[in-house]
Amino acid sequence: MFFEGDRSNFFRPLNGKRRELVMACLQALYERLHGPAADYVQNLTKEALRNLLCPVIQAAVNEITLNSDTTEDELSTIDLADDQQMANALIRSLVRDGWLETFADRVGLVTAYRFTRPGKLFAEAFWSLNSKRAHSRGRNMRSCRNALESFFKNRDPYDLIDAYEHAEKVICDLSEGIEYFQELGRRVMVQAAQGSWKEFIAFLSRFEQEFKHQLTVDSVERHCTAIKESLHKIRGIESAKARQLEIQLNTIAGWVSQEKQGGDTLDWFLYRIEDLIDAAQSIKQPELTKAMHGYTQRTTNIAQQAHTLRKEIGQPAYALAINQIASLDAGEQDAFLELIGDKLAAAGIRLLDPASFKLHEVSQRKKASLVTDIPIISKEARLNNALLKAEACAFALSNEEIHDALLEALRRQGGQLTLSRLPIGTATDVLKMMQAVEAIRSSREGVLKATRLSSRFKNDYFSGNDYLIEAIL
Repeated sequence: MFFEGDRSNFFRPLNGKRRELVMACLQALYERLHGPAADYVQNLTKEALRNLLCPVIQAAVNEITLNSDTTEDELSTIDLADDQQMANALIRSLVRDGWLETFADRVGLVTAYRFTRPGKLFAEAFWSLNSKRAHSRGRNMRSCRNALESFFKNRDPYDLIDAYEHAEKVICDLSEGIEYFQELGRRVMVQAAQGSWKEFIAFLSRFEQEFKHQLTVDSVERHCTAIKESLHKIRGIESAKARQLEIQLNTIAGWVSQEKQGGDTLDWFLYRIEDLIDAAQSIKQPELTKAMHGYTQRTTNIAQQAHTLRKEIGQPAYALAINQIASLDAGEQDAFLELIGDKLAAAGIRLLDPASFKLHEVSQRKKASLVTDIPIISKEARLNNALLKAEACAFALSNEEIHDALLEALRRQGGQLTLSRLPIGTATDVLKMMQAVEAIRSSREGVLKATRLSSRFKNDYFSGNDYLIEAIL
């Protein structure tokens, strides 16, 4: 559906012989319209657009060449020396293929140009890849934490949506960092062969400005506990306020209905934030650390090797020989190696005095390694082991077992009951009551719902808030 209407040949300008020129012009145009120094007061008229593109075309005369692997097009037949004609042809091409569009500037009473929505998205990608400025992080971990705390205090649904967006950006930030180090690792050998360390210097600068904060003050490990505590407090909001927030969230974030599978919108947001933070902590953060360590370790090894081979003072003889052989032709290499062989043939060989060797005493083996008989396990030992195992498993209840028990209790009670009405005849029943709310909220089936009530209850074992448990139809 993307390649319809004005976008039927959207990528045609980037598939011609002047595609490098087209990309350079798109980057300059995005810098003018949406970059850090963009001028939002004056709209871009055709004359201003032509004046913007002409310097880019002039600068590309010596840098950009025709690509011979593509077919002829409108731009390839125009001489780059005629920058005015090239600029006009480029404007026509970008408007025709859906990159730019015209609109009426009612203030200046002229026709102005701007990016179409898909044109802006792709131009932003080109501009970001070649941008010289550092891509600083938005401190998304701290922003997610602050947004959740603000939502708990003010009950503003926009704060919860902001926290969800920040949690998504945490994954994007970490994923971008992983891809960045993987790309550096793939290019490190090429850079080393060319004797250039520009990318490593750029990495050191970016690490100081960006990754240092991402791994310390903005670390996932540092804020993960506080975020989960905020999520737990939000889940305990009173039922009346929770229903009001549910209505507001359904109005503001209607797109959630297509993402969730049953259940409340508030619970969906809370579980999604928790899942994203857990994924960042257990998967993405270790991958980022591993990718960074792999790149720095590989760079360190190459630097050490280069230092050893290029060291002039005190350089070992074998390193000098290797450097000299590398600069010779095949025949000269054979003659040089034969010369080295003649020199080595006269070398004397001396053996060490055996009396100077002193062997270490063999340490005594462990007694357990000398035991060859299979030990006999007594009846009392088996009984004690069975008792310990039974004690360990006696009070271990899974959320699935508690969930099934609650469903059975709801069938007997007519589909609705309170937490205080659950039976407590055995220790297992007490544990089921204590873990009932947690089991309902952790279930992915979404068939049960626990609503906090204003009343509290107390029995012989514990006291707490009462909850209404009901089945979702």
